[in-house]
Amino acid sequence: MFRYFYMDIVRLSLAVLSLMLVGCDGVSGQSISVTQPLAPTESSPPSPTLEPEDLASKIDQVLNFLAEREAFTGAVLVARNGEILLSQGYGLADREKNLPNTPQTKYRLGSITKQFTAMAILMLQAQNKLKVQDPICHYVPECPTLWQDITIHHLLTHTSGIPDFTDYPDYDITKVTPASSLQIIARFQDSPLDFEPGKTWSYSNSGYILLGYIIEQVSGQSYETFLQQTIFEPVQMKNTGYDHNDISLATGYTGFYDHWEKADYIDMTIPYAAGGLYSTIEDLYRWDQVLNTEQLMSQESLNLMFVPQVSVLAHDLSYGYGWFVGKMHNHPAVSHGDGILCFVAESASYTSNSGNGCQGNNDMEGFATEIRRYPNDKVTIIILSNRDTTNVRTISDQIAQAIFGEQ
Repeated sequence: MFRYFYMDIVRLSLAVLSLMLVGCDGVSGQSISVTQPLAPTESSPPSPTLEPEDLASKIDQVLNFLAEREAFTGAVLVARNGEILLSQGYGLADREKNLPNTPQTKYRLGSITKQFTAMAILMLQAQNKLKVQDPICHYVPECPTLWQDITIHHLLTHTSGIPDFTDYPDYDITKVTPASSLQIIARFQDSPLDFEPGKTWSYSNSGYILLGYIIEQVSGQSYETFLQQTIFEPVQMKNTGYDHNDISLATGYTGFYDHWEKADYIDMTIPYAAGGLYSTIEDLYRWDQVLNTEQLMSQESLNLMFVPQVSVLAHDLSYGYGWFVGKMHNHPAVSHGDGILCFVAESASYTSNSGNGCQGNNDMEGFATEIRRYPNDKVTIIILSNRDTTNVRTISDQIAQAIFGEQ
């Protein structure tokens, strides 16, 4: 009963959002191009240019509407043309302590972690320490015979065929016990492949666990230290790091409408390089902006993250390295997080629960996230929620429709 009433509130609220945000007249303008687009190269249609203050006010009004009705809790950042239109927290980060969510609140990132793992791999490739076409058995001890043809590229693109260990029947039991990367790998090392490497796409957290291990072997540092020194510190992401079940983060919740309970415990050694990071909307915007520069690596290397490598089912989306790539609202976009995974999971042919924040009880345990970038339009939408039943993808969609003036 709670769930159906909650979903009715969300649908009503988002309908209001559409009417309020898209019901204004915009002034047509040309889409903004970049020298080397980080998304598919098709040009975007012209985007209406609403007054930033009006757009921000209307988005904020509706997000407050959702928060007041217990339909959203978290933080949202919306930026366009290098200007932050909205950066605001909604609802409570800790219901027991009555602490509000703010732009500085830290949230578990879940699958957004994968883009940082992919960046780390590409940085090591740029340093000539590995190649994405290397067989993973060059780096993994006691590598199974079935893995002999699997490359780092296959892991990055979810085309390895290695099954997702978060789908195993004992996952809810094993997720509470600390484990090293090799101990996690041992959980799926002897499992048969779901398909021949490179033959199809199937989302697998197992592949990104292996990537984290490879990063450590090649760099000689822990996954956490490597990311801290090569990405977070240079980009001044001071509120980003690896979560060690840190009590300073927002509390993760599950449930619908006013039925709240703390999410299941997970020891954060388990998600590792597939989902172990935390951050804020402000730090993720710093990350977003550095992807438009060559501060961390050359444009040629950076663009490899956003090349469509493999088709993702029936949704006109592809997967690059740690990012979904395709068109959203007829504009080239790159995205990741549980919001986009909800979208993919709605396909009849996709049944994995991995990272799926649509139903709760996912490998996020209390959080739902999405970062969506429209590089040609210089638009960024970042949503971090501390409730795993939040449909962040739908909220992102409505905000995008408002920005692009869609009915």
